[in-house]
Amino acid sequence: MNRVIWITGAGSGIGKALALKYNSKQNVIILSGRKEEQLNAVAKTLKNSYVLPLDVTNESAIIEAVKQVEAKFDKIDMLINNAGVSQRSKASEVSNDVGRKLMEVNFFGSVHLTKAALPLLLKSEKASIVAMSSAAGKFGFPLRSYYSASKHALHGFYEALSFELKDTNIHVLMVCPGRIKTEISFNALTASGEAHNKMDQGQLNGIPVEKCARQIVNAISKEKAEVYIGGKEVIMIYLKRYIPSLFRYIVKKVNPK
Repeated sequence: MNRVIWITGAGSGIGKALALKYNSKQNVIILSGRKEEQLNAVAKTLKNSYVLPLDVTNESAIIEAVKQVEAKFDKIDMLINNAGVSQRSKASEVSNDVGRKLMEVNFFGSVHLTKAALPLLLKSEKASIVAMSSAAGKFGFPLRSYYSASKHALHGFYEALSFELKDTNIHVLMVCPGRIKTEISFNALTASGEAHNKMDQGQLNGIPVEKCARQIVNAISKEKAEVYIGGKEVIMIYLKRYIPSLFRYIVKKVNPK
């Protein structure tokens, strides 16, 4: 029987790259995201795929999507919660509605889909849940207040969930990408909720998305609990943990854009 791999945010960036990494006749890739045209374009490059448009902030849509997956495949072997949106705005300027949207997409969207999909994941002989966090999920960073908070929240939820699932067939992985060459900064939300529409220099100089996807696939296969991916910025995660005073000094000097 084919492995059923469900990827959200699959129309571009890391989600698309992961779909290509798992592209084989032995895997059926469920492609989810808000932009059906993008999903269809990705599907044309895959050997075995199923396009399932989904807005992860819509709880009723999540329930319906899981029902569709159950009816067609009866199980899920891997759920990759990749859907997300970043932020480029000061905490003092961002509207509360925009803050809620960031939490709805990045935290509640991931959590609600995972909870709804758990019964199908339990049907698999060996399943994985992948939660896409961020380096900003390990430390705070300027212009990323709500984004960082949403990613921090993922760690609390999925760590607790991993312990609750310790006697099951499900492995949980937290992925913390740093600067990856995707359009995440271009699509990031400003204080008013509009798209940033700019590619950050750091993002432009980030590691190739294919390299990031390769490291995620490797972490899944090795059943790691957490993986940090990126360039020199990943060092900041360790500085925050072991030398917090130096971490704070450096962050104050860094251009957040």
